[in-house]
Amino acid sequence: MIKNIAVIFGDGIGPEVTQQSIKVLDTVAEKFGHQFNYAYCLAGAIAIDETGTPLPDETIDVCLKSDAILFGAIGHPKYDNDPSAKVRPEQGLLKLRKSLQLFANIRPVTAYSSLYHLSPLKSKVLEQVDLIIYRELTGGIYFGEKKTNEDQSWAYDGCVYTKEEVERIAHLAFQAAQQRKKKLTLVDKANVLETSRLWRKWVQQMAPQYPDVQLSFLFVDNAAMQLILNPKQFDVILTENLFGDILSDEASVISGSLGLLPSASVGFSNALFEPIHGSFSQAAGKDIANPLGSILSAAMMLDYFNLKEEAVLVREAVAWTIAHLFVTKDIDPINFYFTSTVGELICDYVSGRISGDINQENIELRKSTII
Repeated sequence: MIKNIAVIFGDGIGPEVTQQSIKVLDTVAEKFGHQFNYAYCLAGAIAIDETGTPLPDETIDVCLKSDAILFGAIGHPKYDNDPSAKVRPEQGLLKLRKSLQLFANIRPVTAYSSLYHLSPLKSKVLEQVDLIIYRELTGGIYFGEKKTNEDQSWAYDGCVYTKEEVERIAHLAFQAAQQRKKKLTLVDKANVLETSRLWRKWVQQMAPQYPDVQLSFLFVDNAAMQLILNPKQFDVILTENLFGDILSDEASVISGSLGLLPSASVGFSNALFEPIHGSFSQAAGKDIANPLGSILSAAMMLDYFNLKEEAVLVREAVAWTIAHLFVTKDIDPINFYFTSTVGELICDYVSGRISGDINQENIELRKSTII
């Protein structure tokens, strides 16, 4: 199989973690006889510095011609600390989602037993947690009309949704539930918001098309509480843009580290894959960032290419590194491994150069000899 992949390193730790994903993809390609071609382009603060815009037209063109996009992270403290900045890195990602019509953001959340101690939740709450959040990505308050008066004593953000926007992501969520535990939870605020009542109406009307899926509803405030009290009750969560942004970040604490979680943003003809963490500029260039969220995002890309066996192998390799605590500084601040070392270990596992069995006596700090 030959696939063309647009690569946007972005800012901060984006280049470092994405480079590990490319190494893993190249290892997969070599093992299974595929060819992945990469086209590198700019977005974010680095794009502003070099071109004056957070998303150059050339980047959009490259992405439109690619089979998928591998994305790092965007953001820089000089913009984070200046709320008055008119041009911001985040505008690039929002514009890219809109330009490519990436209407569905998909975020799986998994709890690894060897990392239960890192989560603020009790271990018994984390057992068997395996959920996925479908967040609408191109509508709602983020893209609604925005107004403010001259002295900025008043502001307005409009929230708009259409039947078509609801249905296209709801179909994906129902289909995902069919392949999982057949449970779908719509999260809204239908007791207050007209847009939420629209969501509930049309999702209810779609439900008979998926008779094997159990559909339930939660108000967003209750859903936020239930994610902490009993996350294992969830299978597939479907929600709108703002609620999805908040809930998916909340759910990230379940795993114990933001650096572990991947995501996919998909449309009808394009898809973008990125870790959910930010640019973490303080760690940039130090080889300490967690690459697993990016590598698992690459695994989601392999799923998108219908390379199921390859995706399973990459996830197996990630689980192996976590189980044996070959992890970065965010997970173990004392006996940690470097970003590049974790990437190399996963490549070695995928290629078959190492097996799942290890001799603990041969493990050295930041380097392991596998027997």
